[in-house]
Order: sequence, then structure tokens, then C-alpha cells
Amino acid sequence: MERREGFEHQRLCVVPRPLVDQALARPVTRRLVVTDAGLFPAAEGHLRRRPRGAAEAIVIVCVDGGGWVELGGARTRVAAGTAALIPAGTPHAYGADDGRPWTIWWCHLRGSDLGDLWDAVGASLERPIVSLHAVDRVTALLDEIVSGLERDQSPARLLATAGIAWRLMTQIAVDRRLPELGEPLERAMRYLEERVDGSIRVGELARLVGVSASHLGALFREATGGGVLAHHTALKMARARRLLDTTRLNVAEVAREVGYADQFYFSRQFRRMHGLSPTAYREQRKG
Repeated sequence: MERREGFEHQRLCVVPRPLVDQALARPVTRRLVVTDAGLFPAAEGHLRRRPRGAAEAIVIVCVDGGGWVELGGARTRVAAGTAALIPAGTPHAYGADDGRPWTIWWCHLRGSDLGDLWDAVGASLERPIVSLHAVDRVTALLDEIVSGLERDQSPARLLATAGIAWRLMTQIAVDRRLPELGEPLERAMRYLEERVDGSIRVGELARLVGVSASHLGALFREATGGGVLAHHTALKMARARRLLDTTRLNVAEVAREVGYADQFYFSRQFRRMHGLSPTAYREQRKG
């Protein structure tokens, strides 16, 4: 039997649909609006089936126990520290495990920008689960959404929760892109961060983390949009900017601090990335 709610100490907010329709007609909330949100602690027997899908996209964040989601006829496990994303209009089902039922924070979203946010997260019917690096941050945002909607559901409150929901989705998108601790990409990135003042060879780095050079390059392109050397250069330039902004080191000294023996080569690289020389960058008014 389907059990939708009624869990001890649950929190549940449902925005009346006329208010949702009004929000979707206003300039900002038409792009994103939270229609429902809540917390279901130790949700024993929780089960929801929607054979024709829902009008809203659904985000479920599991913080304890476990459960499952079913999309496109395939069932995927949902463990603690992960988020499940269900697109609007997609037939689905989800439920808590029998032995140790999940504790979940969740929200439903509508708006014209949902497609772009979904693309940023990279969720799909085949891969609806995202491992969360910052689960506390994600749940804090959901808590803020629920607390806001519990106070009132005025246009101002719906605008505020839309902003929080945007942060929620972008945080999940970031977590999708960050590598897990100990994975080859994470180890390679940490190695580059620790050697901003040096040079690296892609083949040697690949052997160090246990993958081929071509595979390591593909991992970096997927995560950062560029290759290994491009990422290392970006790290160098980030440190160079900090040194130019916060110290009195001259350009040659800054170049040496970030691993360039030739200050003129450093200046060319800096100009290529920033569109101006290190000296001109330093002279810009900031803040």
C-alpha cells in the first residue's frame, strides 16, 4: 500500500497551486519556484508511485538509511549522502528500504530554468543519483527552504526560496563534478595544487595516479573543460593574481613563485589568460 506521508516528526509544506501559478507568472519566480518541500525522518513504509509523472521536478536528498528510485523501468538504490533527481513529467516510483528506511529532505520545483539546471547537474534517467560532497550544506539549504515556507507562502517568501533552491541545484551540480576522495582525478588535482610552483609531465602524473595519459586528459576535460596542463596553468595564474593583489613582489619574483624562470614568458601567459599584463592587472582598481 502506498504511504505518502504521516511520519513521526515530519515537516511538510505544500504551496497552494493558485499561488504557484501566480509565482510562475511573475518575472523572477517564473524561472524557478519551490512548490513543495519537507523532511521525512526514518520514513518506514514510505512509497510513492506516479505512473504519469509529476508536473514538478523532484529532488530527494537521503541523509540516513536508504531507499530506491525507479525511472524508465530501472530501479536504482539511494544511499545516505546522495541525492536522487527525478525530471518533471517522467513516470517514476520511489520508496524507503524495509530494514533501515531512509531519512530524506526533499523539494519539488517548477520553472523555465529547470532544464538548464538539470543539464548543469548532469542527471539523467540512466544516472539519477548524485553523490554529495557537501551533504550538510545541501541539507542546510533544504532546511532553510522548509523553514521559510512554514512561516508563510507570500510572493516575497516564494522569491526567497527560489533563490535558495537555485543555490541548492548549483551545489548539487558542483558535487556531481568534484571527484571522490582517492579517485585518480582527485589525487591528480591535489598533486597539481601542491606543485603550483613547479612543472609536471602528464605521462608521469598519469602513472602516479594509475591511469593512462589519455584517460587522465579525458577526466580533466570532463571536470574542468580543459586538459591537465591547462588546469595547472590556471592554478598558477590564480596564485599569481593573489600575489599581485596582496604582496609587493615584482613581476619577476611573482613569476618565480609560480614556477616560471622567465618573467617574459610568464607575462605572455598571464596576458593570454587575462587580456592584460601583470603590471596592468596590479594597477586595476578592485573591490
